[in-house]
Amino acid sequence: MSQLISSERDGNIAVVTIDNPPLNALSAALLTELEAELGSLEADDEIRAIVLRGAGDRAFVAGADIKEFPALRETGEGGPARGLHTVGHLMDAARTPFVAAIHGFCLGGGLELALCCDVRIAAAGAKLGQPEVKLGLIPGGGGTQRLPRLVGQGRAMLLNLTGEPIDAATALAWGLVERVVPDGELLEATLAVARQIAAQSPHAVSTLRELARTTRDLSLEEGLRREAEAFARCLRSDDGGEGVAAFIEKRAPRFAGR
Repeated sequence: MSQLISSERDGNIAVVTIDNPPLNALSAALLTELEAELGSLEADDEIRAIVLRGAGDRAFVAGADIKEFPALRETGEGGPARGLHTVGHLMDAARTPFVAAIHGFCLGGGLELALCCDVRIAAAGAKLGQPEVKLGLIPGGGGTQRLPRLVGQGRAMLLNLTGEPIDAATALAWGLVERVVPDGELLEATLAVARQIAAQSPHAVSTLRELARTTRDLSLEEGLRREAEAFARCLRSDDGGEGVAAFIEKRAPRFAGR
C-alpha cells in the first residue's frame, strides 16, 4: 500500500485516508494512487460505501501541490485539474456511494474532491473554500462547475471570486455540507452515516446515484420520466422483491445487490 493513500475496512465500509503531510496536498502521484485505490474498491462487491478522510489533525486536503505548478507551466498540462477530473468521473460512475469526513482545511482541490462525494460531514472547526484566485488562477477540478450546482451561482461566485473560506456552520447553512459534528466525533459520525447507507439495497443505492448524476440538467418532465422507469426496475429487482417481502413479513431485509 502506498504511503500517500491507505485503506481500512470497517465491515462492508472502506475508509480511505489521504496521507501527504503536512496538509495532504493533492500531488500528481497521490491522485494517481487515489484513482487506483478507488477503482479497486469499486470492483469489490463486498464494499457498500466508501469514506474519504485526511490524515493528521490539520486538514482534510488543503489543495493541490503548488510546488508542481512551475513544471506544469512549461508542459502546458492540466496537472491536478485533469487528475481531479479523472477521479471525479470515476466517482460519478461508481455504484458505490462516497461520504467525505471533512476536518481542518478543505480548500481548492480538497473541496473539489469533497464535492465529488454524495454526502459531506464536517467537523465544527473545518474551513472550506476555493482560494485559487489569490494565486491568479481559477478552480480547475470542479469548483466552477460542481460547486454552483450544489450551493447556487451567487454563493459559488463569492467563494471563487474572493478566495476566502467559510466555516462549517456557514457551509451547513449553504448546503455545502450535510451535517456538522464536534471535532472529536467526526470519524464516528461519518461512519454512522456510511453504515446507514451500506445497510440499504446496493441496487437501489446505485440507481439513486445514477439518477442524481444523469438527470440534474434535464427538464423536470424528463427527470420524472426517468425516475418512474428506475422505480419500476427497482421494484422488479431481487432487492425490491426482498424489501417488500421483508416489510410485509415484519423482518429485516437481506439485500443481495441484484
